[in-house]
Amino acid sequence: MNKSKCIIEIKSLNTRYGNHIVHRDVNLNVYRGEVLTLIGGSGSGKTTLLRHMLGLEQPSHGTVKIFGSSRNDANFNLQKKNIRGHSGVLFQQGALFSALTVFDNVALPLRELHTLSEDIIRDLVLIKLNMVAIKLEHADKMPAALSGGMIKRVALARALALDPEVLFLDEPTAGLDPELSQSFVELILALRSEMNLTIVMVTHDLDTLVALSDRIAVLADQQVIVTGTLDEIDRFQHPFITSFFKSIRHKIEQKNHSEQTWKIVPMPS
Repeated sequence: MNKSKCIIEIKSLNTRYGNHIVHRDVNLNVYRGEVLTLIGGSGSGKTTLLRHMLGLEQPSHGTVKIFGSSRNDANFNLQKKNIRGHSGVLFQQGALFSALTVFDNVALPLRELHTLSEDIIRDLVLIKLNMVAIKLEHADKMPAALSGGMIKRVALARALALDPEVLFLDEPTAGLDPELSQSFVELILALRSEMNLTIVMVTHDLDTLVALSDRIAVLADQQVIVTGTLDEIDRFQHPFITSFFKSIRHKIEQKNHSEQTWKIVPMPS
């Protein structure tokens, strides 16, 4: 990993809602080409931290820089559109617009550019649907007619519509059965390699965590208490980590001894 290529930098971040403190002096970097996974107990602020990275919330104190820009910069508003164009988000339940077809859901980010013809948008939407293994025959369906696995794939196609550099995943395999979950993980790994993606993920699913993560950041006690590889996190002494990793030590060993088991794609240099 080339740590000179830091694309998200969080410094001294504090999040407070009234008297309730969610984050206190959080520091975290995300490096180009890696998959960084955020874990922590319920209420530890994982999704809130993700929202700070996306610019959907502003911290009470501290800075969040993405591609070198933060809300504190004088020219941030001018750069915000460019930043969003380089970021894609897969929300936990897919968050497809129920009144739009599959096609129109994926086309929405492209249409918001106001620079592409409908012919070009059509071609791009079909390419993205093909990338996530959604057949053309499903393009005119409404979200209500889709299975849970298809909703995830359509939502992923929408997240990738603008060819982002950074992909944010909030519980990407939540609600999927083990077979669909494994298939979705393999799809993310393939797309990561194909598109040179940097991925920031929140997950509590142990198989997804082991299969995808290059580094893990642990949120506890209102802070990021440690970041590192699976092995490094496992060796860190903290009650949450001891409890969380107790049930996946055998998975860590499998990853160390057989990358083929999890179809790990090497991180781009």
